[in-house]
Amino acid sequence: MSKIPAALRQLVIQRAGDHCEYCGLSQAGQAATFHIDHITPVVAGGATTAENLALACVSCSLRKAARQTVEDPETGEIVPIFNPRQQVWKEHFGWDDVRVVGLTATGRATINALNMNRAIMLAIRAEEELLSRHPPP
Repeated sequence: MSKIPAALRQLVIQRAGDHCEYCGLSQAGQAATFHIDHITPVVAGGATTAENLALACVSCSLRKAARQTVEDPETGEIVPIFNPRQQVWKEHFGWDDVRVVGLTATGRATINALNMNRAIMLAIRAEEELLSRHPPP
């Protein structure tokens, strides 16, 4: 694993507004510290630069792992996993109350691969909504 310099870590956190750049979860109130994710994994030649880093909750980070492509559950097509540096979240995802909804093949495939709508996440988002931290800005 690549060491992330403190200044670069802070830049990633601030740029993300302290929210997971995949599922939108707020770091506030979470026990586990969010990960700095290499969008293109180090094992695939990804650099430790601001352009290749994203803030990810532990769940999204561990489920994404070193994957760069995922399967769209609707079409079976293999598509790139969502890239928060090159794509706009709202073009690929939306909200249906506390559920993340895929608007594109990449959105659907990323939601499925990262299991963004499992019961515990829905419960966390419902609680976050009560605390005015959901939906994310």
